Amino acid sequence: MLRPEKVEAVESIAKFAEEARSIFITNYTGLSVEQISELRRKLREKSVRYLVVKNTLARLAFREIGYDYVVNYLKGPTALAFATEDPTAPAKVFLDFIKKNKKPEVHAFVMEGQVFTSEQLEDFAKLPSRDVLLAMTLGALNAPIVGLVGGLQGIIRKVVYVMDAIREKQEQG
Repeated sequence: MLRPEKVEAVESIAKFAEEARSIFITNYTGLSVEQISELRRKLREKSVRYLVVKNTLARLAFREIGYDYVVNYLKGPTALAFATEDPTAPAKVFLDFIKKNKKPEVHAFVMEGQVFTSEQLEDFAKLPSRDVLLAMTLGALNAPIVGLVGGLQGIIRKVVYVMDAIREKQEQG
């Protein structure tokens, strides 16, 4: 039987996991307190929560919500990053931080119910953010309309030039 504080920890991990658009499983071994604080600050700026967890409690939480496929990656000192807004934001932060500090080790990450390994971290970090993707899509949808308006303006301009030429010719003779 779990103590009340452990039950509460399992429930909060499960709640964060259900609300997250992506979950990153990391091993924070070798990071100093200052480095972990810096990493947490950078993640917080991107609306990502970074929690050091006990693997047994995390396993219980993930099994409780049907994320059994994640428990195999909970090894060693574990910290979980939960992204609720941009699912690729933690990948970018972790990749930058790892390039600078050689740590933490990302065991795996979960997006849309699919598990990805640390080898795919760089690929996800290169993806544009949701806002950039929306702007690109909007631009692609807007381009044909802009072209149509430009074409119609050209036709109207030509009609006006022809009518002006006809008017000038009639005035002359």
